[in-house]
Amino acid sequence: MFKLPELPYAYNALEPVMDEATLHFHHDKHHATYTANLNKALEFHPELADKSIRYLIAHLNLLPEDIRGAVRNNGGGYFNHALFWDMMAPEGSTSFAGPVAEKIKEDFGSFEEFKKKFSSAAVSQFGSGWAWLVYSDGHLEVLSTANQDNPLTEGKKPLLALDVWEHAYYLQYQNRRPDFVENFFRIINWDYVNKLYEDAVSAKKCGAK
Repeated sequence: MFKLPELPYAYNALEPVMDEATLHFHHDKHHATYTANLNKALEFHPELADKSIRYLIAHLNLLPEDIRGAVRNNGGGYFNHALFWDMMAPEGSTSFAGPVAEKIKEDFGSFEEFKKKFSSAAVSQFGSGWAWLVYSDGHLEVLSTANQDNPLTEGKKPLLALDVWEHAYYLQYQNRRPDFVENFFRIINWDYVNKLYEDAVSAKKCGAK
């Protein structure tokens, strides 16, 4: 049902922030495994064949109990990473601007305050997980989730994510997670974040969930 998405850039395009070896390992091994395991979990439930990954993650409580855990873990891994690749871009190719930039300044006071909150969520996440910027009830919020959980399960729209599982940075940064988090801000794809923000605002206006 689901295919491993190709990276939207070359494996070395995010250097020096994220090196080629890390991207090969992260995308070709970890993301590929989540994809395969998600498809395996859904194999005996053809009634779900036409459901999008967003639907599956947002409606975990409606899924058959025998696959709910597998979809939460592997579907979350598939979806989170599919978002993550598009949320990054070669350094200098996008800039902090547009409607999401204005909303960040409105809700957090400044980019610096947002960066502080997002960095804290990423660095302080115990063990494996993610840091997120989300849109919820007309406002932006920073939060973290454990393992491969996604804010969409709680009805919050993901706009920006940072993977802080060790496989995301250990080959290059070893145990220096704060350095990885700091450097991540150099490769955020603000064009894509703006698109997700505009989609979330539009959906709210239309009453979509």
